Amino acid sequence: MIKFNRENFHPRNKIINSIDIHQLLDDLLLKKSKFSNFKILDVSSKKNLLNNSVLFLDEKSKNEAYDNNDLLIITNNIKIFEDRLNKNLVLVSNISKSYNIIVNKLFYHEDSIDFEDEYDLVDNSLISKYAEIDSSSKIFGNCVVGRGVKIGKKCIIKNNVVIKNSIISDNVIICDNSTIGSTGFGFELDNLGSININPQIGIVYIGDNVHIGANCTVDRGKIDVTYIGENSMIDNLVHIAHNVSIDRNACIAAQSGISGSVSIGKNLISGGQSGYAGHINIGDNVIVAAKSGVTKDIKDNSKVAGFPAINIYDWKKNIIKNKK
Repeated sequence: MIKFNRENFHPRNKIINSIDIHQLLDDLLLKKSKFSNFKILDVSSKKNLLNNSVLFLDEKSKNEAYDNNDLLIITNNIKIFEDRLNKNLVLVSNISKSYNIIVNKLFYHEDSIDFEDEYDLVDNSLISKYAEIDSSSKIFGNCVVGRGVKIGKKCIIKNNVVIKNSIISDNVIICDNSTIGSTGFGFELDNLGSININPQIGIVYIGDNVHIGANCTVDRGKIDVTYIGENSMIDNLVHIAHNVSIDRNACIAAQSGISGSVSIGKNLISGGQSGYAGHINIGDNVIVAAKSGVTKDIKDNSKVAGFPAINIYDWKKNIIKNKK
């Protein structure tokens, strides 16, 4: 898991005391267990448990014990609450609304009206006073580099690129009109509208020697990191959603879309106009043919094609069979 200081990107709003949580959640709170009083400073995910933090577990979450004493668990899963494998439990009627209330209280973020940044105009680009850019890197015209961004050595950032909420390693090229670190697509279908967006307080991390084409978007993680591994090649017009993890040496052709929380192994080759459903796992050394729709997990060393994507040899047989 990539470590980062959240407050570099999303400044702190308030510190919450755990015993005051019922006041914040108000009518969303159904039940609470007895728990100790501690300061809530951050938000955890199941993959990355932090000290003095809150963890949100929805109805699909597994019921398991966590060691952290200063962890407040908020859930809408009655089994997790009743089994009491953990201390500091709160049962709520709506996990998404609870998340929004707590996170908006803890942090300012760019989808909140009070978020602020300060910029210097450098060679016709706006560079945040809170960004770090190595002197060997080149920033072309009309770019925006936001709060907390770090750009490593010998990077090339071409015209009209927006980079925010991101850490960029060495020798990275980002082509014209791309946006890195944009807001992820997080909300409830029964509670639409911009004021109900789930705050996205993670970042994007791009490894060494990555090339990102023109007109691409890479959304920051909801809590942790959207990750693109070293030596990966991303073509033009590719969208990579929040919480996606792409291991090293990926090659993704144009007009492809990867939905949120997809995990991709090493050495992916993905043809143009391919689409990936959310929350699936793609193994190492996978080849995905152009125009494929990947809707389920794919094992290592697989070659798939079609919609829904299946073994490429079976897909070819079906094509021949249908023609006959």
